[in-house]
Amino acid sequence: MLRDAVLRSQPGCVIRSARKMYASVARMPTTEHILLESDFRQVPDLRGARTVHARIEFRSRLRRRVLQLEIIDYYYLSVRSHSRSIVLEYVLDLRFVDAPRRLRHIAWRWIALSLLLIALASGMASRIDSSATHWWQDDWLAVRITLMVVWAFATLVAVYRTTETVSLFSTHGAARLLECTGGLGTFHVLRGFMAKLAAHIQLASAARRRMKAEHLRDEMREHLRLKELGVLSAGEYETAKVRILDHHSPAAQPPRARAPTRP
Repeated sequence: MLRDAVLRSQPGCVIRSARKMYASVARMPTTEHILLESDFRQVPDLRGARTVHARIEFRSRLRRRVLQLEIIDYYYLSVRSHSRSIVLEYVLDLRFVDAPRRLRHIAWRWIALSLLLIALASGMASRIDSSATHWWQDDWLAVRITLMVVWAFATLVAVYRTTETVSLFSTHGAARLLECTGGLGTFHVLRGFMAKLAAHIQLASAARRRMKAEHLRDEMREHLRLKELGVLSAGEYETAKVRILDHHSPAAQPPRARAPTRP
């Protein structure tokens, strides 16, 4: 009512302008309002002058992927990913990244099938060798050849699907920011670099701003920047945004301890 009274006392053009502005602010999502209020903190350019603390290049010929990682300027990770016709280059702010996660997937079903097929092929070979006829005239020769071909295929699938994956997720948005997948031995290849990366993530987390509202704005802005770079899809960004807001909501905060009352 107070707003309407003030508007009525203004000229017509001012009233229309003020009402339009009020309506636009009322329709503004809370998250976008948070982003507009955030101050700008520069993320180093991928090709600019910088200090490189660690570097690694991971190649997966089976998956035709090249991944180049560099820890730069203490708090950032530059990523260059080349996978067939897809090229993606970006910089991650380590202040909003969790420690690296490792996952090993073993294709037990394909391994079991491969072992079963080789056992059948071996039994078939013993039967052919003990037969009185020549091996090239044996009726089961075609079956044995088929088993060997299927065994080779099953073995290749088992090797391809047995993987080791190192992933990076955002702290509160739980959005996947980086995934490096290779065969057995990937953990060993990346072990030294990931140890340094974990140390720099811990160092970067100590540089976060302490105020809850400031940290919320910084984290929301970082996810928006990654969405604009193509690292996060629109759906991943919206999901991460909801998680961040839920984490910073008053209901998610631990209750404060009350001071004891004196009798």
